[in-house]
Formats: sequence, C-alpha cells, structure tokens
Amino acid sequence: MKLIKILTLGLYLVACVNSALAAVTAKDFLLIKKKAEQGHAKSQCLLGLLYNSGDGVLKDPKVAVQWYRKAAEQGNAEGQCLLGVSYCTGDGVLKDLKVGIQWCKIAAEQGYADAQYLLGEFYSSATGVLKDPKVAVKWYRKAAEQGHADAQCKLAMSYQAGFGVMKDPKMMVRWYRKAAEQGHADAQCKLAMSYQAGFGVMKDPKMAARWYRKAAEQGHAKGQFMLGALYHQGEGVLPDPKLAFQWHRKAADQGHANAQYLLGVAYYGGRGVLKDPKAAKKWIQKAHENGSKEAKEFWDKTELWKY
Repeated sequence: MKLIKILTLGLYLVACVNSALAAVTAKDFLLIKKKAEQGHAKSQCLLGLLYNSGDGVLKDPKVAVQWYRKAAEQGNAEGQCLLGVSYCTGDGVLKDLKVGIQWCKIAAEQGYADAQYLLGEFYSSATGVLKDPKVAVKWYRKAAEQGHADAQCKLAMSYQAGFGVMKDPKMMVRWYRKAAEQGHADAQCKLAMSYQAGFGVMKDPKMAARWYRKAAEQGHAKGQFMLGALYHQGEGVLPDPKLAFQWHRKAADQGHANAQYLLGVAYYGGRGVLKDPKAAKKWIQKAHENGSKEAKEFWDKTELWKY
C-alpha cells in the first residue's frame, strides 16, 4: 500500500521531535503551551506533537493539527511538513493527498530535509503525483546532501537500479557508506553486500563481515542471516558453527525464511547445536510457510513428517 511510506515517515517525524520530550512534566507542558500561545512556531510544533502522541496531555489529533497549522502559516518548515503528513494520513484532519503534498512541497522548498525525502517517496511510488524517477532522485539528493540517512540510502538504491539516474556502482557505494556511517541498518547491510560481491568497491570479505555485524547488532534480519552465513562458510571470519547458528536463530525469530531453513538444517544435522529432529521439523515447516522452496525439498528428502 502506497501510504505505508507516508505513515512510516509520520511516525519518524514524531519520534525525532519527541526524542527531546521523552519525559514531559506538567510544568514542561505548561511552558510549551504558553510559548505556543505567544506565537512561538517551534513550540507550536512541539505542542502539536504532544497532542498527537498523548504525551503529558489527553491525545487529540485534531488539536495537534490546529497547532501544526499555526506553525505552518508562520512559515515554519517543520510545521508545514507535519501538517502535510497529517493531511496525507488523515490523522486529525480529512485525508487529502493533494493538500498534504502541497504543504510538504512548501517545506521541502525551504530546505527541510524530512519533507524533501517525503517528496522523493511520493514521486518514486506515484503517491498523489505522477511517477517521476528523475524528480524523486532530485528530492532524495537534496535531503541526502543534508545528511538525511534514509534519503542517502534511497539515493544509493537509485544508483544501484538506474532509477531516475544512470547506474553507477561507485556512487551507490558512496551513498550507502554515508548512510551506514550514520547507523542506518539497511544501508550497512547493503554496503556489506557490496564488499562481499566486489560491486562498486574492491572485494573485501572482512569488511563485509564488519558491516553485516553492525546491521545484525541493530536487529536487522538480513544482516543477521548474512553474518550467520559468513560464520557458516568461514568467509571474512573464522568458521564457527555455533555463531552461525546463533545469528541464524536471531534472523529466524524475525521470520526470515532462509534463516529458518538453515536453522532447521542445523538442528537436523547437529551443526552448531545438538541434533533435534523435532526442532528441525518445526523450523523447516516455518520456512516452507514463508515461501522457502529449499525447505519443501529438504522436508521431502529427509521425511521430517515422521518426527
């Protein structure tokens, strides 16, 4: 669903601003409200976010939108973007993609990176506008150049796929690295894949393992699976069946089908863990349910239904 991206960004905006309001006291709320009522645009945004999240006050998305609008009408880019997201999601106001995109564009043209990234998403997915890869890349780039990690990752993906720009593996790696160095888990995993394959950068299994580990330690399922695979194969790290099993278990618990399959194989063969045909049956079934063709073949070959 196209609006998933918009909803995700809305939550992202709330999380970013509320990170400074992790423990809002009654006194804090009154001070923010007073400043907002005096016309302080930043406080109007913060007050809107408090009403939207129900932090320190009864949750009321409609009141939140009123405060976003006050900030937006003063020319505050954050307020404009928050108001735009509200219209796009229908949170506190009647959903209107056209109006929402207009407000996001006003904020983006002021240089507000979150709004620039969101415009990239709109044009990339044809949400409320005609699909236009070149325009999407234009807005991703503007946000990326301001250090917006999600935009940096999307710009790298554009260079990888030739979406709105000529394919360029070196530029792909450049932007994945920028996002990865900011802790963007998906970019860390994709950068690791580049090092593993020697795509856009010199092949370096140790660097691949390093970046997979960074992603894996953040709970990134594919990063966990790939790190487990490196320990299984001894690629960039010393072979270690137990560590391979541990990382595949983490990914499997998140529903990663290939990890579930390899976990079942490990239980069946006793690699990195004690043999346990019943556990093997459980994980092979899960993998099959999640679309693993190998799991079905392994099930038939080993006759796991007997256990």
